[in-house]
Amino acid sequence: MLTAVDHVQLAAPPGAEEALRAYYAGVLGMTEIPKPPVLARRGGCWFSAGAVQLHLGIDPDFRPAKKAHPGLRVTDIEAYATRLAARGAPVTWDTELPGHRRFYSEDPVGNRLEFLEPAPGV
Repeated sequence: MLTAVDHVQLAAPPGAEEALRAYYAGVLGMTEIPKPPVLARRGGCWFSAGAVQLHLGIDPDFRPAKKAHPGLRVTDIEAYATRLAARGAPVTWDTELPGHRRFYSEDPVGNRLEFLEPAPGV
């Protein structure tokens, strides 16, 4: 029986770790968590925020995910969108999910990310 999602992994091109750290830690406010040494040799980086973990793995044949994406629940979605836009990240609002406010953005290597918050009163 499944009990939880442990993490979501996204791909990134070789050499992207510093840009990923600046975005996921600096912009999104996540904490970088150490990779086990045997996995650290592969490159990439891991991040967490509470129970949420995102792993960024290096793929020599990288292509950004344009449809597949993690859905990240946030609080104060307006402030989050403003924060991303102020740092140059695209913010595309979408009103089609009933009971939620949400927008899409991209990380520095082009992976699609969804940010959502339940609408007030839901």
